[in-house]
Amino acid sequence: MVRETRITAGGRSRRYLDAGSGWPVVLLHAFPFSADMWRPQLERVPEGWRFIAPDLIGFGPDAAAWSGAGALTLDDMAADVDRLLDALEIEEAIIGGLSMGAYVTFALFRAAPQRFTGMILADTRPQADTPEGRDGRRKMIERAQSGGPAAVAEAMLPKLLGPTTRARRPVLPPLVRQMIERERADGIVGALEAMLARPDSTPDLGRIGCPALVIVGDEDEITPPADAAMMHNQIARSRLVVLPEAGHLSSLEVPDGFTLALSDFLTSNL
Repeated sequence: MVRETRITAGGRSRRYLDAGSGWPVVLLHAFPFSADMWRPQLERVPEGWRFIAPDLIGFGPDAAAWSGAGALTLDDMAADVDRLLDALEIEEAIIGGLSMGAYVTFALFRAAPQRFTGMILADTRPQADTPEGRDGRRKMIERAQSGGPAAVAEAMLPKLLGPTTRARRPVLPPLVRQMIERERADGIVGALEAMLARPDSTPDLGRIGCPALVIVGDEDEITPPADAAMMHNQIARSRLVVLPEAGHLSSLEVPDGFTLALSDFLTSNL
């Protein structure tokens, strides 16, 4: 059973979803989604584990405009996760995310490596944006400001989902569109600005001493398997899983395969 809870920490109220009981596994969502993208995994928690999925700053049904000093950064998002763990009295956990959620994971690892007993890096890359990538984010900011979440969904959907999903899973594209359209335009813009300014996390890969699961869809066009293989090769205690017939949103596109890979990692490596 998936539980939905609100908690205040650091002066901010936020929602988190959780399920199961046992050692905590913190799952950080992709852009531009909320914790709800992890429901397929929250509904299949292996025995002895507790999955926790928070809404990152600017996302989810309780999202409010960013009120911190300066523009929102991934470090701000990571610090917010850190405060949530303090409020939940969790000192250590397996922590990871998909795409932007993994960017936040890298930021949290730099700030508080002692938190990590394991790491999950799904459909992501450690490098900072290329000049072309930054230009693309600036264009997406303009799109969000002029057309709102619906315009962002229209632009992102073709790349988020793999060709197998688009051809054989007709229920998923409208569901993903709906999930994006539920988010706030200012939250989307804030996250885009944060990702645009993120540092290169490649130097951190060799410092990751805990077990790590690197997982990617074989049809991921945004962060392809080659990026996952590079991370795997530089993280000493990592396991690489390539999921067939999945694009960038592998946890949603092939939830059974993703959850099995996660469960195998938890039960055999930790």
